[in-house]
Amino acid sequence: MILVIDIGNIDSVLGVFDGERLVASWRLTTQSNRTADETGMTLKALFEHSEVQISQIEAVVVSSVVPNVMYSFLNGIRKYLKIDPIQVRSGMKTGINLRMENPKEMGTDRIVKLVAAYEMYGGPTIVIDYSTATTFDVVGANGEFLTGITAPGLQICADALFQRTARLPKFEIKMPPSIITRNTVESLQAGLVLSHIGETVYMIEQIKEQLSLDRVKVVATGGLAKTVDENGEIFDVYEPALSLHGLRIIYEKNRFRNDGKKCFR
Repeated sequence: MILVIDIGNIDSVLGVFDGERLVASWRLTTQSNRTADETGMTLKALFEHSEVQISQIEAVVVSSVVPNVMYSFLNGIRKYLKIDPIQVRSGMKTGINLRMENPKEMGTDRIVKLVAAYEMYGGPTIVIDYSTATTFDVVGANGEFLTGITAPGLQICADALFQRTARLPKFEIKMPPSIITRNTVESLQAGLVLSHIGETVYMIEQIKEQLSLDRVKVVATGGLAKTVDENGEIFDVYEPALSLHGLRIIYEKNRFRNDGKKCFR
């Protein structure tokens, strides 16, 4: 079994795979002030309350877009799991050809999701991630990265409305009963959610048109994807564990050297 960890700006998602099967998963708040011991003890506690034994973990794979938490995360894993974790880095085999001016600018979180979408659903595919930012990444039929678009995420927009205005309240991000609103909260919900639905539909249409993609699969991930497409009319696939599957696939692609010997022990 392998433990995969995707460290994001707000949340860190962890999963355990037995082969291709996801047998356990957890979500933690990403905290920069957590020590290595706190990280290690938290990981041990998660396993103690699951059906997976920590002794069954053979490898740990980590992807992160938050550099200042890596010291405690990696050392907590080394100390408490007795495993040297594998970090997803540029130069690893991914199966994705990053046709960019500077491929190192591409966050590992986005690469991991592209890998998963392409391996699981083929190409061309649009991968939409509703996380801190909303990202639209496109992989072609042969695994080439075609374009990537970054927009402010729903939570960022909601927080900005609350923080930058004197009298607007915090509100739950969800679809209101109607666009004909009757109070301030419903007005905010309609403006935020419906505008993001419009953004999503327009982005998909423009990507298809400008890249001449007649047949393309749209794969969505992130907790707020269901809010944008609660009736299943926009996305072909909703895969909440897309990043976890991507980490598993990258591990498998890099597990053995060309001579058949294991790269990781």
